Amino acid sequence: MKTATGKFPLGWRRRNFAWEQDGEGVIRWAKENDLEVIDLGRDTHTAAKPFIDAGLRIGTADLVVWEAMISPDAGKRKEAVAKNADYIQACVKAGANVFFICMLPEDKSRSRQENFGYMVESYRALRPVFEENNAYLAIEGWPGPGSLVCTPETYRAFIEQVGSPNMGVNYDPSHLVRMGIDSIRFLREFVSHVFHVHGKDTMLIEENLYQYGNLQDPTFGVPYNYGGMNWRYTIPGHGLSDWKTILNMLADSGYKGCVSIELEDHFYNDTEYDQKQGVLQGVKFLAGS
Repeated sequence: MKTATGKFPLGWRRRNFAWEQDGEGVIRWAKENDLEVIDLGRDTHTAAKPFIDAGLRIGTADLVVWEAMISPDAGKRKEAVAKNADYIQACVKAGANVFFICMLPEDKSRSRQENFGYMVESYRALRPVFEENNAYLAIEGWPGPGSLVCTPETYRAFIEQVGSPNMGVNYDPSHLVRMGIDSIRFLREFVSHVFHVHGKDTMLIEENLYQYGNLQDPTFGVPYNYGGMNWRYTIPGHGLSDWKTILNMLADSGYKGCVSIELEDHFYNDTEYDQKQGVLQGVKFLAGS
């Protein structure tokens, strides 16, 4: 199954739900529903083969070491770079060459600028490994505690300071919408650096913004799973993003990657049936958009 606009292969990010522990069952379900892509975790070097043998494409592999790459301890950073270098080469041999990461520092109490410097140093050291192995880094802009690369300012600085054509963006409009950043303008600026796309969106709930504001926790209200009081992540088609424009821009740019549903949706979360339906409804929306 592919997107209607751009013909990008469609699939999903494995979240390690209970049913996703059965590799053979996952492959069978994917094939039955014409899914072409699966994003794997930090075990891709050993886990990828049966999926590839079954005809699935590996959308991304999670980079194996995260926080230690942004440690104030130079020794830890050097060790993390070495471990990631070995893992990248093993994954490329296994058939995966796009790597997923959130830039989370080891010590969130330090200034953002200090941690940013450690990050740049580490990823500069990894640059030859990516480039020599035709591998790519796709940075997720999740705006979690201490996360260093999620806004235009920080993506731009990372790309300029690390200077590698193989390190760029995991485009996920849900985080941009949540932060109030124009997701189309962002894509216009960074489209040539996009190496993977998450099919995920955000709904803003104006009534709840009125009831609860956006600066305090609610006194009586209950936040959404995968959200707050006045926003929540959704599958594509249930949020605010203009997917037809997004896919057109990716196609015009020559994007050769995939679109993977990252299922984080309050209403498709509780049971195996719900989770599978969330993936399939998101995929079908993009296939018809």
